[in-house]
Amino acid sequence: MAPRTAECAPAPLSRHASAEVAAHPDACFPAVPGAERVQSIRSALPPEQTVRELARVFALLADPGRLRLTAALLQAGEMCVSDLAAVTGQSTSATSHALRLLRMHHVVQVRRTGRLAHYRLADSHMRMLFDLAITHIGHVTDPHRQGRRNDG
Repeated sequence: MAPRTAECAPAPLSRHASAEVAAHPDACFPAVPGAERVQSIRSALPPEQTVRELARVFALLADPGRLRLTAALLQAGEMCVSDLAAVTGQSTSATSHALRLLRMHHVVQVRRTGRLAHYRLADSHMRMLFDLAITHIGHVTDPHRQGRRNDG
């Protein structure tokens, strides 16, 4: 275990934080937020049900095939299942199953014309989410930015 460094100089600690330091003597505890700050941050967090739904959407989008479908719909606006399958290189069955999951979580909407089902993204938020994720990946993979942190 590494000894505590100068940049980890302890701030005045509450009784709870003192117990944390005693339990983890090599951990860095530069600042311990007060109870008011903890309560303020906790009250600003989304409700538990929202967090669960958000986790489901992110898990849903964690699949490369479903991401390709989302990207195709971002480009095309609306497509039928067979065209989406052809564009993404997936079977019609896999495409249909993925679209059913995306529809259940309100990521896509369907418009039926006879036996044909045309899919489109449910709203513009998916475009923003997708664009932000691609921008984020560009920051992470840009060799000129490696080793530098930029939160903006």
